[in-house]
Amino acid sequence: MIGKLKGTLEEIDEDHCVVDVHGVGYVAYCPARTLAALPSPGEAVVLFIETYVREDMIRLYGFRTALEREWFRLLMNNVQGVGAKVALAVLSTLAPAELANAIALRDVAMVSRAPGVGKKVAERIVTELKSKAPAFAGEASGTIGLKQELGEGVAPAPVADAVSALVNLGYSCDVAANAVASALKTGGEDADSAKLIRLGLKELAR
Repeated sequence: MIGKLKGTLEEIDEDHCVVDVHGVGYVAYCPARTLAALPSPGEAVVLFIETYVREDMIRLYGFRTALEREWFRLLMNNVQGVGAKVALAVLSTLAPAELANAIALRDVAMVSRAPGVGKKVAERIVTELKSKAPAFAGEASGTIGLKQELGEGVAPAPVADAVSALVNLGYSCDVAANAVASALKTGGEDADSAKLIRLGLKELAR
């Protein structure tokens, strides 16, 4: 199985690219976000690869990071009704941290922004991957647990009240949750809602 390609970018097409590795051109199908971030043809490139083998086909899927590849595997292997096309559409629309946030907050609308992903499929993604989101959130992993608690309605009252107050001030739930997560680190787990709001606003003003 091919796990990574390191070579020269030969060409970029609408849904794939070709990487030349020692004279052999490998076709890798990629999310739109990956294709948009590729260098110009003729330059060096590295892609993390998921090899998909069927009786009638061998196909390579390429990603900028190992984390993106892990999300592709999660979507393909853990969510009923999600194949390669839908998984690529999701990862074309949302970065790993954004997808983890959407799952943690049970934001079905965010997930269903991906082309070809209806409400039912988005709900399955949010439901079936909720326990896995924190481990695959990348740099956002520190706040995902809090966001899951908010999404499931089990966050401590001071935390929920602080996030609600910031949302009422016009901040998105995601931004508010990030600010309150930072406030918790500064103020401590026993901080009341007023202190969390004050520290959260201070964080947002930076």
